[in-house]
Amino acid sequence: MIKNYLLIAFRNLSKNKAFSFINITGLAIGMAAGLLIIQYVSFELSFDNFHTKKDRIYRVSQDRFNNGKLSTQWAGGAFAPGNAFKNNFPEVEDFVKVVGNGSLLAVYKDQRLTLEKTYFAGKSFFNIFSYPLISGDPKTALQDVNSAVITETVAKKLFGTVDAVGKTFIWDVNPLKVTGVMKDFPANTHFKADLLLSYSTLMKFVGPKNDLDNAWENDGCLTYLLLKPGVDPKALEAKFVPFVNKIYAQYKGSGEGAKYYLQPLQSIHLYSHLMLEAEPNGDGKSVYLLAAIAIFVIIIAWINYINLATAKGITRAKEVGVRKTLGSAKGQLLSQFMLEAMLLNGMAIVLSIIMIILFLPIFSAISGQYITLTLLLKPIFWIAVICLFLLGSFFSGFYPAVVLSNFKPVEVMKGKLSASPKGILLRKGMVVFQFAASIFLLIFSLTVYRQVSYMQRQKLGINIDQTLIIKQPLAHVDSFYRSMSAFKNESLRDPSIKSVTVSTSIPGDPVGWNAGGIKLTGTDQSQGKQYRIIGGDYDYLKAYNAKLITGRLFSKDFTTDPHAVVFNVKATQEMGFEKPEQAIGKQIDFWGQVYTIVGVVDNYHQQSLHDAFDAVIFRCIPDVRGQVSVKINTGNLPQTIAALKRNWNAFFPGDEFNYFFLDQHFNEQYHADKQFGQVFAAFTGIGIFVACLGLFGLVSFTIVQRTKEIGIRKVLGASVNSILQLLYKDFAQLVLISFIISAPLGWYSIHQWLQTYAFRIEISWTLFVIPFIAVAIIAMATVSYLSVKAALMNPVKSIKTE
Repeated sequence: MIKNYLLIAFRNLSKNKAFSFINITGLAIGMAAGLLIIQYVSFELSFDNFHTKKDRIYRVSQDRFNNGKLSTQWAGGAFAPGNAFKNNFPEVEDFVKVVGNGSLLAVYKDQRLTLEKTYFAGKSFFNIFSYPLISGDPKTALQDVNSAVITETVAKKLFGTVDAVGKTFIWDVNPLKVTGVMKDFPANTHFKADLLLSYSTLMKFVGPKNDLDNAWENDGCLTYLLLKPGVDPKALEAKFVPFVNKIYAQYKGSGEGAKYYLQPLQSIHLYSHLMLEAEPNGDGKSVYLLAAIAIFVIIIAWINYINLATAKGITRAKEVGVRKTLGSAKGQLLSQFMLEAMLLNGMAIVLSIIMIILFLPIFSAISGQYITLTLLLKPIFWIAVICLFLLGSFFSGFYPAVVLSNFKPVEVMKGKLSASPKGILLRKGMVVFQFAASIFLLIFSLTVYRQVSYMQRQKLGINIDQTLIIKQPLAHVDSFYRSMSAFKNESLRDPSIKSVTVSTSIPGDPVGWNAGGIKLTGTDQSQGKQYRIIGGDYDYLKAYNAKLITGRLFSKDFTTDPHAVVFNVKATQEMGFEKPEQAIGKQIDFWGQVYTIVGVVDNYHQQSLHDAFDAVIFRCIPDVRGQVSVKINTGNLPQTIAALKRNWNAFFPGDEFNYFFLDQHFNEQYHADKQFGQVFAAFTGIGIFVACLGLFGLVSFTIVQRTKEIGIRKVLGASVNSILQLLYKDFAQLVLISFIISAPLGWYSIHQWLQTYAFRIEISWTLFVIPFIAVAIIAMATVSYLSVKAALMNPVKSIKTE
């Protein structure tokens, strides 16, 4: 029986080649798109899932308040919570502190290696996290002073072997002993490092007088807690509030306060965008939106099959009637049609896997995820394939099978069978869903494109063009100021170099210096607030053409400027001045030292337009250490860079000349937005194509059914235009209904998405009209190809058509 069913199925596929091709191709494209997006989404959802204790690991995030007003939200924060919470709450099993150390230069014999991501980490790091060590004892690797754990890549570059435990290298003047070599950090983790130094090494540097380990006001520490099994994190979090409030009450009159939260480890990547994040994080909303696209595309493909199978079912009515007359039971007919659906879905699955293999490099480039053919070896991929096959066979095959098996043999044999109004209505409803989904996706895709374009075109308030950034030199700590002064003087002799300036932060990077308790001198301590601090030499603000609102910028003509500050407008407002002019000449208390406000510059975008303006105070620090900004004339770029490199090597021997261009660096902040837009646009296009493929098949079948009617109308004098209008009318109405459904859903969705940007485009009518017109044109073009052909057919042939 099954052999007979398969034989009939293959005969039907070969007999109706066009419909078979449309069905198989549409399903294959939908499945391939869905499988690729499933891989993308599963990767984003897999972050930190490999930790064996992941369900019990929580990061302590911190909100800082000034007089009850939220001022800063940190991924980390103060140094004290780790020990304090462990010692006072029995629910905490263990904790680890992780403190960023920036870049460092590692020296071993003649080998010099710049390590970009280095951290101090507590001894419990490998007890809490499951980052595997290749060699070394995880219990003691980060215990002793001057202990270091490096990755296998660093070990190979620095020592030429992963067998590096026991070897010693030099950082500045500090000998560091390798006590562990760990595997390179996986791509799906919120934390990555080249080197981990023992936390006790940091404590040695700061000394016992500062008691940094128990400080509640010094920020910059990432703290992770390992809770005991069965502990309710929300209940524990609630206990933090009275405990922390009691501590901050000791700082009477300071106006400062803090609140601590427990962030589940697995939620950090998608749902945390705070200061001091270890890595750029993803966006949970975007990930689930892409998952919705996958579902839409697959459903659109299934709808194509259902529409075509049920529409085509009338042509198989006599077959059903004959089989029922000869004794076939309804269950047998259901089995036959479901087997045909499974066969067609099976072919589509095979074709979709071939498509994935062919287009995987393109998808990797668009999505930013480096996915290789090893994808085909992953169990989750084949689980997804099997699920799609089973679900696709059931959902796309069950309804048509029921419809076809329900034909009544008496009506069929008498030729009284016609498409039921309910069936026609259902098919139209499914077409409406397809195009409503297509219009919705196009609205969102256009919004993403416009928002990213808006952010890239928006004036920043400073000039970052023709700016080359040289990364901070890591050697020459003692002679830095002397070496930098000589480098600047020598470089400025070149007419193609306009200025050279050094600063603690550059545009495009978060301001890492956050200072609290700053207030006007003579005011109560409760007036102290938090500000972002950028330290730069005399030329920093001039080099970037910061717009001066009032007062003056730093100048070597004023010997007192190392005790002067410049505010941005937001900082003056935060300080309580109604107008920027009121701030000039006022003095502030900055950690016990007095500084005079000499100027106010306009707000500018330090980071992307995701973020609102921060209250920033600029300090003049002539011997500041940081990154070097070089304003250049790009007319003779290779020679200019070569000259800078010669000067750098002359005055900073042993320090690598690492540079990048600031405009490119700044725009990297929009890289994730652009990739999201590309992925969204690509799969929106696929969704529309699959919908139109189904529409093409449905229109062709509709025209075949109405061929005789078209011929009679032409004989009776109907023009080609009137026939085209007749054929267009139904489908135009469906597209219009689709727009009416998708527009409000689209408005709500893009409104919610745009709220994540501090600076965003306005929602205009063009965001809805352009997608509607585009989809309408594509749909009508699909209809036109077959409609014009039918309208121009010889009426004699049309009337003879049976």
